Formats: sequence, structure tokens, C-alpha cells
Amino acid sequence: MSQLELLKELSSAWKAELSELLDWWIQNMVDEEHGGFRGEIDQNGKIVPETGKSIILNTRILWSFSHAARFTEKSEYKEIADRAFTYLTNHYIDKVSRGLVWMLDPKGYPVDGKKQIYAQAFGIYAFSEYFLLTGDLEAKELAYELFNLIEIHSKDEFRNGYHEAFSHDWGKLEDLRLGDKDANEPKTMNTHLHILEAYTNLYRLDQHRNVGLALANLLHLFIDKFLDKESGHLGLFFDENWNLKSDSISYGHDIEASWLIWEALEVIEDENLKKEMLPFVLKMAINTLNEGVEADGALINELEPPSNYDRDRIWWVQVEAMVGAMNAYEVTSEKSLLNYVEGLWKYIEGNLKDTEFGEWHWGRTTEGKIMPNREKAGPWKAPYHIIRALIECISRSAKLLAMEGITA
Repeated sequence: MSQLELLKELSSAWKAELSELLDWWIQNMVDEEHGGFRGEIDQNGKIVPETGKSIILNTRILWSFSHAARFTEKSEYKEIADRAFTYLTNHYIDKVSRGLVWMLDPKGYPVDGKKQIYAQAFGIYAFSEYFLLTGDLEAKELAYELFNLIEIHSKDEFRNGYHEAFSHDWGKLEDLRLGDKDANEPKTMNTHLHILEAYTNLYRLDQHRNVGLALANLLHLFIDKFLDKESGHLGLFFDENWNLKSDSISYGHDIEASWLIWEALEVIEDENLKKEMLPFVLKMAINTLNEGVEADGALINELEPPSNYDRDRIWWVQVEAMVGAMNAYEVTSEKSLLNYVEGLWKYIEGNLKDTEFGEWHWGRTTEGKIMPNREKAGPWKAPYHIIRALIECISRSAKLLAMEGITA
């Protein structure tokens, strides 16, 4: 099969999967009793009524359905985006200290008002995408308000970078972590990566100078602070003075960062910066694929050097690897990169798609078993990674095929 035939075949499968997944979220996650969306559905398709409503899940729903509505022009996706926007603005905005609160109870009342910068960034990402869909000025204003709050409260004006988290009133917080597995450090690659994607989307609205400057600064931080230029991998946790506090390698984050950095470079249209950063972008993607993709086509999760591998196959890691490989393929036309895309998708179809209860499993263990007791949808499993990856891969395939006069 030629590369073009492969792209056309894969694109057809991705389009079908996109429709199927969006329909699953509409049919299963809308909360008709309390408004907005349910907090969790377990791996067997059962509602978990006691789970609270996470800001991460809800901003990711808004972004996903706004983006899908823009891509497909389907009114049913816009209706879900409208629902998500209304629920977010009515329930998650701190009316006193501003910013987005972390968690609501199942009925929609705040139970944790901390200001995690990761969450504020997802608010920018979601509100700016909703504005691109609808032109709603309130969404644009909220996106810029969150941008200003991050720049005022989180930006380290002396040592650069962004601090991780704050109390409900933007005061000091002892526990800065996003999750139990994270190191309790003030600066993390993960939060900076999602500020980067948020500022990239915000810059699309009107190319505001302050956003552009902040975005360029973030790009330099990734190359100057986070990236180990020799290995092509990113450091994850840092103290105030940029001392690395962990030697773990997260393959999913590395390859996600590779294409998000390239996307930001294309959006700000700085050709000199693109030329400077291209070798690093490609090294991050190619090293990750060469080191982390195993014989079954899947990308493993993490490495604790020198040889303690976490070989679990996590859902979001696979789709970010697909986009990262597609991005590198677009830039280089190296056929082996497209082979990675094909292998990753075959693994997903055969091992992660849940043909019984719908959506995708959280992942498979090293031994190939479905990872137990992990949600199908919930605080940390939203449609965003998969929907974004499918749309990215469909769009990139269509562009490559169109260059050869072929309609996808």
C-alpha cells in the first residue's frame, strides 16, 4: 500500500471514530438532573453519582465540542458546547477572587476553590475555542481575564516561568500537586505545556502583542529550561531556581510537546524561531518513537533512568504519539514516521477501543490486561486528547492528500 493510500484509509477510520466518540459523550455524560455533565462513568459504563465535577473535565468538554463543531459544522456538537459554556460560567467562576475553582460537588456547589494554574490554562484554551466557534464576546473576555490572572499571580518575574498553584484567594498553597504521583514542586513542565497550548489558542483570536510575547517566552523556556538537548527529553519537576528535581522521562509528554511547540511556532509566524527550534522538535518526537514504541505498535508510558520502565499503554499517550509522528512526517516526509502512525492506530483499534461499553479503556498493563478500576470518563479522562488527535490527523491527512490532488 502506498503512503497516500494508507493516509486515505486511516483518515476514513479516524472520521468514523470521531463521530462514534462524540456521540458516546452526548449520550452518556449529559447530567439532566443537576445540569452540566456527570462527574464520572466507570469502566463498565456505570454512572458514579458521588464523584464531583472537575474543572479539568468540564473545560476539556467545552474545548472538545467547540473544536468538533468548528471542524464538522454539526449543530448537535455546538449545542453541547453551549451547554458546557453556560455551566462553566454559572458554576466555576470565583465571583470574589476570580479565576476558576477546582471542584464542584455532584449538584454543582464548590467544594475546592484552589487556583491550579493548569486549570486556568484549560479555561483559556476552552473559552478561546468557544469564541472561535461562536464569536461570543463574553468567552473572549473570560479568556483574557484568565490570561491576565496567570500573568499577575503565577509569573515568576525574577527567575521566569510560572508557579504551579495557589489558594482560593491567590495566596500561598503548601500542596501544589496536580495529582498524587506528582512531585510537590513549584514549577512543572506539564503546567507550562498547557499554558503554551492555551496561549497559542488565545493568540489566534487577535494576535494580541502581550500574548505573543508571553508565548515566545514560553517557547524559549522549553528549549532553555525543560529540554535536555542531548537526550531530546523534557525534565518534569523543578524548584524555584530551575534545579531539576526528577530524572523521570514521560514519553507521552515529550511527543505531545513536540507538536504543540511546532503548532505555537506556526501560529506566531516567526521563521527565525522556527528554524532555531525545528531540530529540537524533531529530536523530541523521533527519539521518543525510537526509544518508546514497542513491537505491538504502542508507546510505553515512562522511564525512571537508567532502566526502570513503566510499559503500560495509556490511552492519551497513544493518540499524542500519533499526532507527534504525523507532525514529524509532515515536516520531513520520512516514511518510517507514517509507519509509526499506522502501528499506533492498529494498537488502539485492537486494544483500547471498548466494543462492549463504548469509548476507550484507560489503558493496558505491561502484561496486556485492561487496567482495572480506571474511569471511562471522569476528572482525568475527558474527550480532549482523543478528539483533538483525531481531528489533527484527519486534517493533516487531508492536507497531504490534497497536495497530490486526492480528496480524503
